[in-house]
Amino acid sequence: MAEKWASLLGLAHRAGKCISGEELVVKAIQRRTVQLVLLSLDASENTKKKIMDKCSYYHVDLKWVENRDVLGEAIGKDRRVVVAVTDQGFSKKLKTLLDHYTWG
Repeated sequence: MAEKWASLLGLAHRAGKCISGEELVVKAIQRRTVQLVLLSLDASENTKKKIMDKCSYYHVDLKWVENRDVLGEAIGKDRRVVVAVTDQGFSKKLKTLLDHYTWG
């Protein structure tokens, strides 16, 4: 995995600054402990709507990633559809790096 954003996300995960899994991420958004949410483009429509609505309501930044395989690999896990970052420093840098990607 050569993408800088993926390496940084892996570092954030190893530092204990990430949450993965739809229900855990939704609860963390509601508790306002999340700075950034990364959502896979290949998530189900129901999951996309739920996460997008929660992020919008609680004013949490949302960024898209290519697919669940890339997202899971970045944090050293199996496929992941959604990952939340709880640290402001990691979130700021990830937003900057992900602004340069376009997913098709």
